[in-house]
Amino acid sequence: MSQGSQAFYVVTEAIKDYLIDDSFVNTTTYGSLSDIDLNKQTIFPLCHIQINNATLQAGAILFNVSVLAMDLVYDLKIDSNDGTSDSTFYGVDNEQDVLNSTLFVLNKLNKQLMRGTLRSSGYELQGTSSCEPFVDRFANKVAGWALTFNVFVQSDIDRC
Repeated sequence: MSQGSQAFYVVTEAIKDYLIDDSFVNTTTYGSLSDIDLNKQTIFPLCHIQINNATLQAGAILFNVSVLAMDLVYDLKIDSNDGTSDSTFYGVDNEQDVLNSTLFVLNKLNKQLMRGTLRSSGYELQGTSSCEPFVDRFANKVAGWALTFNVFVQSDIDRC
């Protein structure tokens, strides 16, 4: 089958393969978040791929994709007398560390779509991507970012 007839598979596999190779990601999933057992701590950091919609164009398909990158937030054991902690700003957990590292993962993915190996493989980022942070959205206390972007894939399906 041609890439045009396999465009959905090709896009999701390319993003999955890129994320699996990232040293900051343990697990990459696709589908409904409710199907993932987020209580398992060994799966984190986790990236999850969702295809929001597809716009069919002449000779191409434009996919609107969201990739969620998340990790567990846990309490830190801070000695308030050591003079080095700033719990007023940083809190008493690793939430800011999680937000920093998950944004880094998504920024690298975005750069690959803009001008890296994913772009040279035929996945062209269209427009501007956006990231939205989230905290405590799921069963565990997790934090992360949702990256939403449009990716353009050439289709070789002949016109009828």
